[in-house]
Amino acid sequence: MPKLTTELRALHDVARVSGLDQRRFAPDAYWTILDPILNGSAALACERVGESAEGRPIRMVSFGEGEAGVLAWSQMHGDESTATMALADILSFLARHPEHALVRALSRRLSLHFVPMLNPDGASRFQRHTAAGIDVNRDARRLATPEGRALKSAHDRIRPAFGFNLHDQSPRFRVGNSDRMAAIALLAPAHNNEAEVSERRRAAMRVCGVVRTAVEPLVGEHVTRYDDAFNRRAFGDLMGAWGASTILIESGGWPDDPQKQRLRMVNFVGILSALGSIADGSFAEVDLALYDGLPPNGRMVSDLLLAGGTLIAPRLPPMVADVLIEYDDPLTRSGPTIVEVGDLADGEAHETVAADGLFVIAGEEHRAADGSARIGPGVPADLVVARDPTGEVVVRRIGRDR
Repeated sequence: MPKLTTELRALHDVARVSGLDQRRFAPDAYWTILDPILNGSAALACERVGESAEGRPIRMVSFGEGEAGVLAWSQMHGDESTATMALADILSFLARHPEHALVRALSRRLSLHFVPMLNPDGASRFQRHTAAGIDVNRDARRLATPEGRALKSAHDRIRPAFGFNLHDQSPRFRVGNSDRMAAIALLAPAHNNEAEVSERRRAAMRVCGVVRTAVEPLVGEHVTRYDDAFNRRAFGDLMGAWGASTILIESGGWPDDPQKQRLRMVNFVGILSALGSIADGSFAEVDLALYDGLPPNGRMVSDLLLAGGTLIAPRLPPMVADVLIEYDDPLTRSGPTIVEVGDLADGEAHETVAADGLFVIAGEEHRAADGSARIGPGVPADLVVARDPTGEVVVRRIGRDR
């Protein structure tokens, strides 16, 4: 491993904030956990930069007195909390290790501004959108939401040289054409339709190269490049148009990490490595091939395929049919919904259950009010894979009785 990655990986064990072991947490709980850290450090300043549509505070934490401004924001989508947890750990590191060489360098050379939870109403529901059902990341042009206006106001005041747009992406993405799950996706967003590579964007590409170098020892060949199609409504894209070198970091999935605690650590290492390279200027020497050579986010793979079973559904004759299922939350395997039923022999899923010679029995959720079958795309899955048509010898339960 690169020396800094090794050091930061070890530091995360010390800096890691307790109480954030689950991806879903209430906004008030998050700030209750952070308040002792903020109150105990003269180097961290916390201010209210706005409030949500439902009146929840939107807070920004600042550190450092350097000339170069950096603005980082997370959880603009309320169900994307990996970086929110990592930012708590970063703030803990900055507060509790003031003599560390990296902390001193960041303090002298950068002015850091963190908005860990831009969409607290969405976070309180663990949903992507705001309380009004608006995607904040599609509100940079109109600024209809108070959340979007808070971020734009922070940008206009800080005029950051660099922006960090921190998200989670679906764990269904694969690395290029491979079968590998995409753990981290990086992007230096385009700031116009022509995808012009300006000096600002080139700087962001080099910083992405720093992040790649830092995190690959932790996640191997599970790093991708996010799609760079310009979106004139998106904050990451428009931040570039407004003058910031913007870096998008998307946390995908990792095996046996349903609460994304490993990717939380990977974010800690990647973000601090990037900030360190900005502080000492070393990013400027990074080979652009590190960015250009990233494989793209590839295809998306569904969650579960029940292959070759005999489907038993209310008032229908038994028939051989594959069933493809996706979960509302693929990481915790909760909220299964049927995607497709039929001949799916060419289909692909993260997990395939070979149901040849078995029965796939539809439960009560698949019975309409008149007793007929209610099964097909968009219907919540309530299925039992069994060895006989009565379902007495169960192989697998999916849905309500899982």
